[in-house]
Amino acid sequence: MHTNPLIHEKSPYLLQHAHNPVDWQPWGEAAFERARAEDKPVFLSIGYSTCHWCHVMERESFESEAVAELLNRHFISIKVDREERPDIDKVYMTFVQATTGSGGWPMSVWMTPDAKPFFGGTYFPPDNRYGRPGFSTLLEYIANAWLSRRDEILGSVDQILGELAKHTQIDTSTGTWLDDSVLDSCFAVFRRSYDSRLGGFGGAPKFPRPVTNNFLLRYAREHAPADTARHEAAEMVLFTLREMAKGGMYDHIGGGFHRYSVDERWFVSHFEKMLYDQAQLAISYLEAFQLTGDTGFSAVARDIFDYVRRDMTDSGGGFYSAEDADSAADASKPNEKGEGAFYIWAASELEEALGAGRAALFQERFGVEAGGNVTADPHGEFTGRNILFQARTAEQVAARAGRPVEEVEGELAAARAILLDRRAQRPRPHLDDKILTCWNGMMISAFARGGSILGDDSLTGAASAAARFVLENLWKDGVLLRRYRDGEAAIPGFLEDYAFFAQALRDLYEVTFDGEWLDHAVEIAAAMVARFEDAAAGGFFSSADPGGLILRMKDDYDGAEPSGNSAAIEVLSRLSAMTGREDFRKSAERALEAFSPKLRPAPHALPQMLVGYLLSRRPAGQVVLAGDPASAGFAALAREVRKRFLPEYVLMRADPERFPATAAMVTGERGAKAYVCRNFTCELPVASVEQLGELLQ
Repeated sequence: MHTNPLIHEKSPYLLQHAHNPVDWQPWGEAAFERARAEDKPVFLSIGYSTCHWCHVMERESFESEAVAELLNRHFISIKVDREERPDIDKVYMTFVQATTGSGGWPMSVWMTPDAKPFFGGTYFPPDNRYGRPGFSTLLEYIANAWLSRRDEILGSVDQILGELAKHTQIDTSTGTWLDDSVLDSCFAVFRRSYDSRLGGFGGAPKFPRPVTNNFLLRYAREHAPADTARHEAAEMVLFTLREMAKGGMYDHIGGGFHRYSVDERWFVSHFEKMLYDQAQLAISYLEAFQLTGDTGFSAVARDIFDYVRRDMTDSGGGFYSAEDADSAADASKPNEKGEGAFYIWAASELEEALGAGRAALFQERFGVEAGGNVTADPHGEFTGRNILFQARTAEQVAARAGRPVEEVEGELAAARAILLDRRAQRPRPHLDDKILTCWNGMMISAFARGGSILGDDSLTGAASAAARFVLENLWKDGVLLRRYRDGEAAIPGFLEDYAFFAQALRDLYEVTFDGEWLDHAVEIAAAMVARFEDAAAGGFFSSADPGGLILRMKDDYDGAEPSGNSAAIEVLSRLSAMTGREDFRKSAERALEAFSPKLRPAPHALPQMLVGYLLSRRPAGQVVLAGDPASAGFAALAREVRKRFLPEYVLMRADPERFPATAAMVTGERGAKAYVCRNFTCELPVASVEQLGELLQ
């Protein structure tokens, strides 16, 4: 068996390639020095361990002796896990998108020995097909060009880099403070792309983009100019969340969401599961529950939490990164993997597991058909099998069966438990068990907010355990590290790691009122500003230093995850509202001003940043509770705040040591009281839940 230098790495993705015949090198100066010494161009391949097309390209090309011979003879080949090194991925993805018009993974880039790219793309088939050159053909062409037309290649490199630098820079010379028209413009874009029939925005494939939910719900509450617009902005989110939870993109047996739907109706999924999706969507469903009181939303959030605790949590408390889409349908054939094999069912399997009567109810509820329910199946992976989706409500199933709905709901719950146990006996998809600080920050926030909104101490406990894990293992001598796996913490953290983890600690404070969480949040936020802020132009660089990269970039797009800049702006604004720190507020405002040239023409690219703008456009709001947190009165006031959707406020306990502005709130006070404030200019305190509710209405 071949073994290459990736065998010494910790990344599950790099280890997947450690036995390829390709002589893969990890990213580092040693690889580039070898390229210079051997006078060879570099082939850079970037992906991640649960990437379907990365697996395909590995099977077709990187496991091929013939392809490996070409790569080893003509190139120095470097593998990068994009989840470990988002800074490298961002630079070269920008190049690929700028030169080809699209991007994705696996990403393939050819570059000079000094890391300057000259050609790139994504997936390449092994031979000429799909209108694309075959990978071997392309390798031979580039190798010949490097030998015969090197001057031409080198001449184009600096021009390419110049254009990339322009593409990645924000013109701050025109930066001015934003006005509220940018909010209306963003709403108008989402309104035009909204699918009022099926939910979501745009057509197939449909990806969840929780940052859109975050903006629209806050726009509806704080700015939408009329009742109609307010209702419309919120309803777009609520309807989309309902439709997503009905579809096959939702795991109706084990909880949690798959990565995206390949069709427009949320039915046929790409079955990968990512931690960051679970975290953000849990918060979307919690906020929908706060707005509506509909327990259907809270049930989805609880299912997400159950899934993460059951299948994605390390024994030390940290959260794993992802589960693959592909798995083996038959344990005796582990290498014969298919998309979604772990999640799909033949009707006969359900009948055998549940018995005929219960299976009939389950099949009615979840759209199961004897011959399978997937008609669009170009690769034949779902033949004779069923993707579960909510075809009928429990009430409709009960009516068709002529049975009481409570009885049918009990049967369906029992069926789900049986099938969860039965499914656990199947070969599981590959688990990417690295623990990333940024994604753990997102999930800690979700668990903390779940504990607060649902009144569930076990969720708060999960958040606390994960936060302690990160602090103990990844916060070292004032530096936050990015990745933990197999006993090793490594890679200096990026902006997103600091921002999301600081936000997580702040969220934990709001549910526990434990000041140590807030102290850590402030400490990490201050370190973030010191390491990443562009003090001259505003905004935050993604990495603390270029580290040999050809560009130092500022993340400026809220996609499947919020950008690091958007997360930094929000956490600094919220910490400033709590602590009164003017330096945090000013850093957030400088960043908003720096990004205003991008926000004005394309606000929909940064909806999460507009959440930060909404926080900045009025005096900071605080709800301060005074008294003994263990008392029934204090707990009742806290519940009254937490059941409401109040994104413009921070929730605090009066604590003169940490918050000097609250000193008068504890002097001479007896019993629990609540203060509703703007910049600590407060209404008269109230002691009853009813009075507090009136103030918050």
